[in-house]
Amino acid sequence: MLRTSPFRAATELWICSNCANCSRAARRIPGPARFANLPFTRRWLNSTKESRQTVPPSMADVQAGYKQKNRTTMNYVLSIILGTVALSYGSVPMYKMICQTTGWGGQPIKSAAHGDLSADPSTRLKPVESHPRIRITFQGNTSDILPWKFVPQQREVRVLPGETALAFYTATNNSDEDIIGVATYSVTPGQVAPYFSKIQCFCFEEQRLNAGETVDMPVFFYIDPEFAMDVNMKDIRTVTLSYTFFKAKYDKEGHLRPVPMA
Repeated sequence: MLRTSPFRAATELWICSNCANCSRAARRIPGPARFANLPFTRRWLNSTKESRQTVPPSMADVQAGYKQKNRTTMNYVLSIILGTVALSYGSVPMYKMICQTTGWGGQPIKSAAHGDLSADPSTRLKPVESHPRIRITFQGNTSDILPWKFVPQQREVRVLPGETALAFYTATNNSDEDIIGVATYSVTPGQVAPYFSKIQCFCFEEQRLNAGETVDMPVFFYIDPEFAMDVNMKDIRTVTLSYTFFKAKYDKEGHLRPVPMA
């Protein structure tokens, strides 16, 4: 005689009870109610299926997209090219304007601190004998497309604040054609620029050299006496004056413009 364990009997009883409950519940649910939402379900499935279907773009749409990207890229490239050309043509006038306004690069300025430089400089020039002499060095450069040799005749001079000095540069046209050049300059250290004044200079003006011609170009300058009274200048003992020559020509309006480098 087979015996059934109490645990197995309890389990079978629980399963049977659940099955009976499910059967009774299924019998209580009316048949049509179980499919009441069937049309809605079908519509939802159909709409989901349609939403998953993507329509590939036509060849015309693809080509239009590429054309738009190409136009945008071309506009950027043209803007950069035009900006570079405009900057190269306007660099010298802009540089001159900035120097005259701020004194940067040694361009003389008018200010309450340094007096009116349009007056006779001799009324202001009094060498400051108690100040150490300042060492002025010179540099000369040319652009890559200008076939000139441009060098300072002296390596350095030593001056007192308020004392005038004369220096010379030599320029030689090594080409077989006449060339117009224009020079820009800078003063180093930059904070000395408002005190570095030139009485006579060849910068920012037309310098025409015939084929094979050599000329001497003078620079007559001084360091303003108030340089000695500026506490920010007390440790400066060397100042460098640097010139750079560029090839230039006149535009249609008659303005002298530097020739942009290729």
